[in-house]
Amino acid sequence: MVNRINGFSGMDIDSMVKSMMMNKRVPLEKLNQDKQLLDWKRDSYREINSKLYDFRNNKLIDKFGISSALNANKALVSGNTSAVKAEALATANGIDMEITVASLATKETVKTAGAGKGFTSDSTLNQLSSKLSPVPAEPYTLKVNDQTFTFNGDVRISEVIAQINSNEKANVTASFDEIKGQFIISSNTMGAEGKVDIGTGTGTNLLSLFNGIDNSLFVNGSDAAVVINGESLTKSSNVFVVNGIQFTLMAETGTNGSTKVTTQTDPEKPLETIKAFIEEYNKLISALNTKVNEAKYRDFTPLTDEQKKEMEESDILAWTEKAKSGLLKNDDILKSSISSMRLLITENLGDLSSIGITTGTYSENGKLILNETAFKEALNKNPQKIIDLFQGTASSPSSGLFDKLADKTSAVLKDISDRAGTDRFSANLTGTYKEESVMGKKLKEYNSRITALQKNLTMIETRYYNQFTAMEKAISKLNAQSSSLLSSLGTTS
Repeated sequence: MVNRINGFSGMDIDSMVKSMMMNKRVPLEKLNQDKQLLDWKRDSYREINSKLYDFRNNKLIDKFGISSALNANKALVSGNTSAVKAEALATANGIDMEITVASLATKETVKTAGAGKGFTSDSTLNQLSSKLSPVPAEPYTLKVNDQTFTFNGDVRISEVIAQINSNEKANVTASFDEIKGQFIISSNTMGAEGKVDIGTGTGTNLLSLFNGIDNSLFVNGSDAAVVINGESLTKSSNVFVVNGIQFTLMAETGTNGSTKVTTQTDPEKPLETIKAFIEEYNKLISALNTKVNEAKYRDFTPLTDEQKKEMEESDILAWTEKAKSGLLKNDDILKSSISSMRLLITENLGDLSSIGITTGTYSENGKLILNETAFKEALNKNPQKIIDLFQGTASSPSSGLFDKLADKTSAVLKDISDRAGTDRFSANLTGTYKEESVMGKKLKEYNSRITALQKNLTMIETRYYNQFTAMEKAISKLNAQSSSLLSSLGTTS
């Protein structure tokens, strides 16, 4: 703590030191301003990151990219609506169908008699075996579809289930009913082809801990039996497609009569999807172009605390707005993003133009324009062409414009994340930044330099005060000596 003394000389030492330190604080103020600009720039990147993530995940993938988004067909179900659910796919050919369900497809399933109450998925095999007499010996084994599993007694039932279910070759799903203490194994393949062959292995049969297989509970895998337009068909699953209609069987028809399905074309759904896509695309391109072309006011640097003290709040806000402007002007990542997306549109402009989608003038920077009349005409002539263009073909789903734009956006999100430390898997505007990004490391460097400079300025300020203090003490001593001398002279006379 510096011993600051004022008053002996009549000088305002605090004001003098402050004045002397003013020029020396200029480099610190410059560092703080540079750091503030970098912080603001990082926030600008995060704002763009949020827009890109929203466009990619919430729009291209979750909204526009789903199969129903461009499907102009709609299935109308009448008659026995509780037995069959029907959904028209884009490939629906308009043939009316009448369907009855003789039987549902089933999965082959094996169930044990049950170990009784009191056991949960956290119970161990030893806890199960302790209830049996005589107590069976470890290890416990199970053979399913030629796959052998071996367990020690301290293994929990949940761990047994996880090991069985993770074995792809076994092709079954195991579960445990805590109410009855039943161990259940079902084939992953629906219908007659699905099998659950239980064999024997060395050691104690695992299923004996659950009182063995109850054959009366065995469910044989069987195909679904239906009649469509008078033709008998068998299907290995309760979900299948005929004439572009996806049927989901829910119950046997019985005496409730048949289900009738007709197809209706509704162009409004794909039209609304494309209109929404173009709106979101244009918004994103406009936001990127705005940042790239935003005016930069080099004379408006971040305000220091001292400068803010002399200004009105409204003036501070206006100044800061200009200081933040243009931080991403001509940014290489954003310019590359705009270029790659516009190039993708240009490469497909022939197909897009044929369905009524064109680009604006050069000054509109890649804006898309939709002719609704031309789009509806194209949709009526060839709806599959539109689906293939935007969502890709059945053999190559990733060939569609939506997926390609999503890939371009992913690349930009990664570039921004590497530079600014943003979270490319989130649209969050308040999350923390990754410190090991390019800008994160630069900010660390700024902090280190600021800390070092602040320490140095404190030392200089302390030295100044020490010097003035020494001067004040010297003046005080000199004054005391003068007074003493004058006093002695007065006494002598």
